Amino acid sequence: KRGFVRLFVFAVMNDIITTMFNKKFMEELFKPQELYSKKALRTVYDRLAHASIMRLNQASMDKLYDLMTMAFKYQVLLCPRPKDILLVTFNHLDAIKDFIHDAPGILNQVDETFRQLIETYSCLSAGEFQLIRQTLLIFFQDMHIRVSIFLKDKVQNSNGRFVLPISGPVPWGTEVPGLIRMFNHNGDEVKRTEFTTSGNYVAPQREGSFDLYGDRVLKLGTNMYSVSRPVETHMSGSSKNLASHAKENIVPNPLAKEELNFLARLLGGLEIKKPGGSETGFRLNLFTTDEEEEHAALTRPEELSYKVINIEATQVRTVHFRS
Repeated sequence: KRGFVRLFVFAVMNDIITTMFNKKFMEELFKPQELYSKKALRTVYDRLAHASIMRLNQASMDKLYDLMTMAFKYQVLLCPRPKDILLVTFNHLDAIKDFIHDAPGILNQVDETFRQLIETYSCLSAGEFQLIRQTLLIFFQDMHIRVSIFLKDKVQNSNGRFVLPISGPVPWGTEVPGLIRMFNHNGDEVKRTEFTTSGNYVAPQREGSFDLYGDRVLKLGTNMYSVSRPVETHMSGSSKNLASHAKENIVPNPLAKEELNFLARLLGGLEIKKPGGSETGFRLNLFTTDEEEEHAALTRPEELSYKVINIEATQVRTVHFRS
């Protein structure tokens, strides 16, 4: 039984990763463009999650999406310096490569994406990385969903907001706070004054590697489930009040429809492995029981739920989204 489960997980991961790193899809993502809307991101996420024989219903998909978005928001928020966003991404890709180390073809797809990331982003200035980080944080700023693993580690408050640490390593290239230097008009240091800080800061031992292979040093983006613990997401009070911020998801937006139509054409061209026979696929439930999953689906606010959009490229040439 254990061997079957491993084989199934391997097949699911291979299908999803193959779809995610499809060459045409990656080429489109690397084109200069505006940040995707929340609806467009959710459409891509649903499509990728259902790229294998695994199937999730509405409530489980919502829960998985909530966990993904809050985990990424946490990683971006706690980056010691803006450029470390790239190290977080490399940690993600390193973990993906561990899943597929026995599949050379898929591994080459991921490595090619790795090279594109290095070529595109490694030469950016600190200011450009700051703009990227700020743009991502603005995208997630109204999302305050509580996640049990963050609550237990006390990195998230009960209202769903993250706690910024006041101790630990300072960003690479900076000095531990506690010293003021004064210079004269010639640029010579003439005086030093020390002050006490409220945090316990240390200097980083080395910078993380931005190469294809290497020690990233930064742990953000690595497996946060290295210790087995239950996973739950809860709607915080602030999240339930998102109705006022969700008007863009209710009022028809012609530009949003065009964006989704483009994603339909793009994602519809990806090769998805279909389960054999009349089976609809393996159903994954992220809740303890089916009853808990059904209750979550019924009690979730309408403005925070999304319908799964199925795109069948083999039967329909063009798929249009209508409000």
